[in-house]
Amino acid sequence: MAHTHNAAERQASIKKIWKTFWILLIITMVEVGFAFLHLETGFPDRIWLNALFIILTVFKAYYIVSEFMHLGHEIKNLVWTVLMPLTLFIWFIIAFLADGDSWKHMRRNAPSAPLPAEKVAPAHGGGNHH
Repeated sequence: MAHTHNAAERQASIKKIWKTFWILLIITMVEVGFAFLHLETGFPDRIWLNALFIILTVFKAYYIVSEFMHLGHEIKNLVWTVLMPLTLFIWFIIAFLADGDSWKHMRRNAPSAPLPAEKVAPAHGGGNHH
């Protein structure tokens, strides 16, 4: 009887793995299809394409964590213990990228910013005459 029970569990586990594989494959194919569509036609606009990629990637990450890390079957406190630091980490990345971009634009538009070397005109024909 135990042998039959283990075989049934094994079959259910294999079926679940294949289901996960097909779901992730389909989502990935949709992402690749939209990337090729964008390269060939320019549709959808780059901002919408990036938003679609982010949404689908978050969905895939959630599904992977839920199935393979078994967080979908855990109590909510444990799930939040994992998700809260992850959320803060993502927020840090976004905040640092925004801050770096702001700093770059601020330096570029500053009135006292030194000119790049190739834009500075050489003095008296470029030679070093004393």
